[in-house]
Amino acid sequence: MTGLLNSLNRKKELTVKQQSFLDHLVDTNGDAKKSAELAGYSGNHYQVLKSLKNEVLELTTEVLAQSAPQAAFKLLDIMNADAPIPQATNKLQAAQTILDRVGIAKTERLDINHKVSSGIFIMPEKETVIIDAEVIKDSE
Repeated sequence: MTGLLNSLNRKKELTVKQQSFLDHLVDTNGDAKKSAELAGYSGNHYQVLKSLKNEVLELTTEVLAQSAPQAAFKLLDIMNADAPIPQATNKLQAAQTILDRVGIAKTERLDINHKVSSGIFIMPEKETVIIDAEVIKDSE
């Protein structure tokens, strides 16, 4: 999966350590603490994540996009299985979530049929409304 990192569009130049962190983030399946240690960072790995937030989000999107075909086939496997599948509900939900996050979601369609016998509708004439009111003066 390190080929993923080469396909990312970089907006800023990364240091060797930062690039190494991103490479290790893929290799360690997202373990930021271990990735920071392998890249040579000591101390707080949250600072590294904060400084590379956009790159990490872009990397995450790429990982999910690459998992979308596997999620689609898992949906089909569950649907077509004759024998019970252990944890099928969890697998189904995970596959649906991945597909939703990469933009492949069920579409809702609304079909509106409106049949009109004629194109003109005539309204009755408006009547003038007369209101009788009495002026009341305040006595002070």
